[in-house]
Amino acid sequence: MNLEELRQQIDKTDKQIVELIAERIGLAEQIGELKKQEKRQVHDRLREEAVIGKIKEMAHEKGLKQSDIELIYRQIITASKNVQETFIAFQGELGAYSEEAAINFFGADIRLRPYETLEHVFKAVERDEAQFGIVPVENSIEGSISKTYDLLLDSPLKVCGETELKVSHCLISNHGVSLDDIKKIYSHPQALGQCQAFIKHLNCELVPAYDTAGSVKMIKEKGIMDGAAIASKRAAVIYNMNIINCGIEDNANNVTRFFILSKEEAPPSGNDKTSLVFAVKHRPGALYESLKQLADKNINMTKLESRPTRQKPWVYNFYLDFEGHMLDEKVKEMLKQFEEHTIFLNVLGSYPKAVNKNKA
Repeated sequence: MNLEELRQQIDKTDKQIVELIAERIGLAEQIGELKKQEKRQVHDRLREEAVIGKIKEMAHEKGLKQSDIELIYRQIITASKNVQETFIAFQGELGAYSEEAAINFFGADIRLRPYETLEHVFKAVERDEAQFGIVPVENSIEGSISKTYDLLLDSPLKVCGETELKVSHCLISNHGVSLDDIKKIYSHPQALGQCQAFIKHLNCELVPAYDTAGSVKMIKEKGIMDGAAIASKRAAVIYNMNIINCGIEDNANNVTRFFILSKEEAPPSGNDKTSLVFAVKHRPGALYESLKQLADKNINMTKLESRPTRQKPWVYNFYLDFEGHMLDEKVKEMLKQFEEHTIFLNVLGSYPKAVNKNKA
C-alpha cells in the first residue's frame, strides 16, 4: 500500500472506532436506566476496575503498552458514566478537601455538586439529587468528625466506600497582599486548629468559617486586603488567588478519612472493612463479651470509639470498624453472636479498604 491508501485505511478504522465507542456509550446509558429503575447503584467501581484489568490483559496480548490503553479506556468509561448522570455530593465550595477526596476516589471527570452542610449532603443522596455523597469521618490529628457520626446514626444511607486524603494547608490571599498586611485569618475551625504553630506568631484575629475553600472564595469576593484564608492549593488555583505560604500545618502526617455514602450496599471485594454502631447493657463485662466475638472468629478490629447517645446522660454508643465484609461467612456468624450481647446494633456498611493515594 502507498501512503494515501494507508491513510484511507486509518480513516476507515477511526470511523469504526467512533461507531463502537458510540455503541458502548449507548449500552452504558441503557444499563444506567435499568439500574435506576431497580434502585441500584449506577456507578460500580469494582466493575470498572475489573473492566480495566481485562482491557490491560488484552493490550498485553496484542503487544500494546498497557498504560496507554488504560488511559484511553478510562476516558471512554468517563464518557459512559457522564450519560448515566452520576452526581457526587460534597460539603463546601469548589476547592474543598472533600471535593479533592471525591476526585481521588471517583476520578477527575466526575460530576460534583457542592452543598453547604453535611446534613445537606446526606439529604441530597436520600432524595436522589446525587447518587453518592462523600463526608469526612476522621482526621489523624483531630480525631473523629462527631457530626458525621451523628448523621450516620440517624440516616438510612450506607457506607459503600472509603478514601484517605493527605491534607496540606496553604495561607492564601488576594494578589498584592503580603504576610505583613494580614490582620485576620479565615478558615474552618479544624484547619485553624491544625496550623497553630504557624499562625500563633502572626498576632492575627482568627475568624471561623464553615469551609476552607469557602473562606478563600469569600475574601476574593469581598476584596479583603488585610486578611488571608487557610485552605488547599487547589482552592487557590480555582479562585486565582495568591499563595503566601504552603505546608503550614503543624503535623505533616495530617490525613483525613472520608466515607462514601449511597443507598446501596457495596458487594464484597475480597479486601473489605465493615463499620457498625452498637450499644450494650450497663453492667460489668458487657463490652468485653461483645468484642470477644471478634477475637473468637479471628477478625481484626481497626477502630473502637464511644460517643454519647444524646438521649440520656452518660450513656454511650460504640462505633466499631473491623476487617471483612458482612456477607463473609465468618463475619455473618460473628455478627449473629455479637448481636446477642448488644441492646442495639446497626451495620453502617461494608466497603473496600481505602487505596492509599496520598500525595506529599
